[in-house]
Amino acid sequence: MKVLLEIPDHKASSLMDVLNSIPYVKTKTIKEPKEILIAEIKEAVEEMKLIKQGKLKGIPARQMLDEL
Repeated sequence: MKVLLEIPDHKASSLMDVLNSIPYVKTKTIKEPKEILIAEIKEAVEEMKLIKQGKLKGIPARQMLDEL
């Protein structure tokens, strides 16, 4: 499972220390806006795959547009 977290800079160091101390957790720091965009696109693609496989429920495009 992949998780993208947004953490205030002044609190990130302590959380990263905790995560890095767990042997089965891999961490990667994303700082550049381009890297953030790429990570978000990858997450969206993974969600689309899960929706197509029936493992995740999608919402109709009209409903999504109405929420905007």
